[in-house]
Amino acid sequence: MPQKILDPSQIESQDPTAIPRIRLPERATIFAARAARLKTLAPSNPISPYIRLMSTVSEAQHHELATITPNPPLREAITQAQHHSMPLIPALSPDRDPQWRTILHRLLDKVETAGAVTPALGNVLDALRLKSPEELDTEADAVLAHRYSEIDPASAPFIMAALQVIWTDLASRFDPRDIPYLDTSGVCPVCGALPVASIVRVGGQYQGYRYLQCGLCSSEWHVVRIKCSNCDSTKGIAYHGIAGGSDALKAESCDECHTYRKIGYQEKDFEFEPLADDLASLTLDLLMNEAGYRRSSPNPLLWPEVPSDA
Repeated sequence: MPQKILDPSQIESQDPTAIPRIRLPERATIFAARAARLKTLAPSNPISPYIRLMSTVSEAQHHELATITPNPPLREAITQAQHHSMPLIPALSPDRDPQWRTILHRLLDKVETAGAVTPALGNVLDALRLKSPEELDTEADAVLAHRYSEIDPASAPFIMAALQVIWTDLASRFDPRDIPYLDTSGVCPVCGALPVASIVRVGGQYQGYRYLQCGLCSSEWHVVRIKCSNCDSTKGIAYHGIAGGSDALKAESCDECHTYRKIGYQEKDFEFEPLADDLASLTLDLLMNEAGYRRSSPNPLLWPEVPSDA
């Protein structure tokens, strides 16, 4: 009798002991939790005003997510992505939802009405408002493609924040079983963007497993521990922290590619949020740079003036 060959997603769905491969963002809480975490981390932080600003941005993202009119991919597109091991909603797709520009303008308005807008920030907000749709799309292309020489680091976080709302909305509507298996673990299987940090989770089926969090759509995917999330090497992996700092946050470095990415441990701090905690630990970035390592990818809400890998 011929036997039916199951694909990996079918095997995973039938094996109750399988490691959950994907954690899709919870649309009701993802941005609200991030905003709350940033607000908690802001006091006494070296860049406290900026952390508070990004907390305001995250709160605005939370409200905007509720207004989205989704345009999810068709079942045929999902099947094609699975067949070719491609991300479901590629970040660099030319078919970007134009709603992102409307969301951007509303985010800018919410930031301004929240108060405490400095003259410099006001200039950034006004400059973004004056840009044409074509100019905004060009800047979005540069941000998503990490073409650093074309990115204004002052306006990029707001552009990225608007794009995050669109992609997080789409990601939150998928069934985890729809997410393709990619050939590399270093990019998001949902949208193909780079991860911002990783987290070792606690509780239930996720207990003790490490997940990379996407900097664009906030999806998470499982990657084994003690492995470079940039080059997949298992050699020369080391962990660095700040003396007297939190045990919940470390920088995981790789001597093969000389990069690092931060990792958080929920067993040490249950409220750890990858993007927020990464953003609020700039001192650790400075120490890692001094030690000769470069970031694997920037924080989506803090773009450097001249990144070392540009």
